[in-house]
Amino acid sequence: MLNVPSQSFPAPSSQQRVASGGRSKVPLKQGRSLMDWIRLTKSGKDLTGLKGRLIEVTEEELKKHNRKDDCWICIRGFVYNVSPYMEYHPGGEDELMRAAGSDGTDLFDQVHRWVNYESMLKECLVGRMAVKPTVLKGKSYDWFQTDCLVTIVIYTKQKDINLESIIVDHQDDSLRAETIIKDCSYLIHIGLSHEVQEDFSVRVVENVGKIEIVLKKKENASWKCLGHPLENHNSFIPRKDTDLYYRKCQLISKEDVTHDTKLFCVMLPPSTHLQVPIGHHVYLKLTVTGTEIVKPYTPVSSSLLPEFKEPVLPNNKYIYFLIKVYPAGLFTPELDHLRIGDFVSVSSPEGNFKISILQELEDLFLLAAGTGFTPMVKILNYALTSIPSLRKVKLMFFNKTEDDIIWRSQLEKLAFKDERFDVEFVLSAPTSEWTGKQGHISPALLSEFLKRSLDKSKVFICICGPTPFTEQGVKLLHDLNFSKDEIHSFTA
Repeated sequence: MLNVPSQSFPAPSSQQRVASGGRSKVPLKQGRSLMDWIRLTKSGKDLTGLKGRLIEVTEEELKKHNRKDDCWICIRGFVYNVSPYMEYHPGGEDELMRAAGSDGTDLFDQVHRWVNYESMLKECLVGRMAVKPTVLKGKSYDWFQTDCLVTIVIYTKQKDINLESIIVDHQDDSLRAETIIKDCSYLIHIGLSHEVQEDFSVRVVENVGKIEIVLKKKENASWKCLGHPLENHNSFIPRKDTDLYYRKCQLISKEDVTHDTKLFCVMLPPSTHLQVPIGHHVYLKLTVTGTEIVKPYTPVSSSLLPEFKEPVLPNNKYIYFLIKVYPAGLFTPELDHLRIGDFVSVSSPEGNFKISILQELEDLFLLAAGTGFTPMVKILNYALTSIPSLRKVKLMFFNKTEDDIIWRSQLEKLAFKDERFDVEFVLSAPTSEWTGKQGHISPALLSEFLKRSLDKSKVFICICGPTPFTEQGVKLLHDLNFSKDEIHSFTA
């Protein structure tokens, strides 16, 4: 039996893409907007050509459907007939045709990873690919028990495994433990044979890559088996092929940061172990007028300054987000309307930033525009506290007006307290009283800003902001002879 994905699609005002590679929207014909597409999908018209049947699709069958009037595309194991959607696609028909008759997951992830294609294309679903995840035959995990505890041991045989590598969710008597091993995901997914308590502990023996999940039994009885396997149990899947997995998190606090930006704090369930690596993002999901809306956000520290930092909490249960609220948007006003105690769904982390690249660094340059500042927060904290070789961290922060500058006083205090840190504010629409730098990202601004502390110091540059800012910035950095290995652009 095929599983039909759950209903969800992006906000009508969303760009429906993650910036990467400079793809831009294509003007759509009259009557071909997102809302027009939604109306068509609800009209009852057969958009697959299969009269409601779902089929298993072989690779050979998929390859046959590679024309504009007969175009099938596979995304994460599901096959869609996208021919009816051609004229409604904001990226244009040619963009869709790049994946015609093939697996378009990689192309999709480059541009639209966070879009809920499942519902956008729900009525175009042909079926599932006739391919299964690799189920491991060798023993990659084991379990042991005492009178009151059950310990599940995962053997990764990797030396760089840490607490960020494992995500554990215990929901409705099922246990889901996902271990990130390089670019793949190893999944244990079990319906437990007996009840366990809500809280559990996770330990990692880093030098041998062993993970231990310790569950507390509700009753001190001997278990004959751990439980029964659920979907994709004991499988090893490329991360790009895994679906986003969500858990409900409770809103603990929200406070104003600027006139339109707020600091939201959510708490993970006690039955979840999840730590978001530095430079990675998660997806927040809310139901708006019966429809699931999803947006990507990078978690931040609660503060840049040590005296404001949250107390050390067990298992890093709190996640903070700096989010700009758009009054005309579909998602952020709904998020802002949540009351303390309400819930929002949070996905597992995603991203390709590797913290190891900052080791032995001497100069770190951060270029941020608006809420593009968010990935810089944890990087800045980490650099100033954990890199002994660091001589200089410089942030160039682009905004429209002074009122738009996020955490301005904190940044200025940090620069005063730590002589290694400097911040420069650049405004594109300042008042006449503004005496600082003005304008947009440019060769003149960058060449003056990007001065190394020593002639051949080891340097790294992070850049994040609206798509045009990031693309222009990366181009200018290459023009200034910085190599691609010295630059990381955040595009979410």
